[in-house]
Order: sequence, then C-alpha cells, then structure tokens
Amino acid sequence: MSRQTSRDTTPEMAVRRLLHAAGLRYRLHVRVPGMPRRTIDIAFPGTRIAVFLDGCFWHGCPQHATHPKSNADWWRTKLEKNVARDRETTEHLEAAGWTVLRFWEHEAPDAVARAVAEARRSALTAPEGGRRTHRRPAGA
Repeated sequence: MSRQTSRDTTPEMAVRRLLHAAGLRYRLHVRVPGMPRRTIDIAFPGTRIAVFLDGCFWHGCPQHATHPKSNADWWRTKLEKNVARDRETTEHLEAAGWTVLRFWEHEAPDAVARAVAEARRSALTAPEGGRRTHRRPAGA
C-alpha cells in the first residue's frame, strides 16, 4: 500500500490542468481544519470549496470497486473505514461552511472541471451563507 500514489494521480493532474487553463487558481493538498492527517485534494480557500478525487478501489466506487479475495476480512474492514472517514471529513467540512465536491477517478476530467468551475461561480455570486452541497449522483 505504501507504493500507491495518493497525490498527483493521473485523474487529479488532468483536472488541475483544465482548472488552471480556465484561469482558476487553487491550493493543493490543504489540511482539513481540525482533522489531523487529512487533506483536501484541490481547495479554493477563499470560496471554501473542497474538491476530492476519489480512487474507485480505495473509496468504494459502486461501479468499479473490487474486493480482494485474499485476506478478505481485513480488506473489507480497511475499505469500510476509508468510506467512513470520507463521510466524516465531508460532514466536518460542511459543518465548517465548506462546499464539498467529491468525484470518482473514472469521471471525465472535463466534466469534473466544469462542475468545479460552476460551483465556484455559484459561490462567488451567492449571498454570504448561501453555500450549497454538491454530491455525486447515486450510482455514478
């Protein structure tokens, strides 16, 4: 597991390139306030938007997640904890006034970048306190 890339993955880099080309500036791997050892993949601190690009295997994608047969109980517990940690992080950020956007690694980078840009536009034009939560559609 230590050899698995957790930062600068291919899908993350593709989305970042598109966001940068669209003129959006962001921060990378920002620590989640009040939660040690957790980071936001792409953050827009001014508008309080947190973007996570979740890997299908590690975060339990309903379409592509696989379940190892060797040491199955350990892996099931491990992956369930990852999903619970994601949920806890999202709830914590939303309670702090952040808009949380979560995407799967298999989603098209241009669609992800468009959704992020739209959320940022909405945050800039919304009255203060008018934060919206964006969730991926069921089964996506």
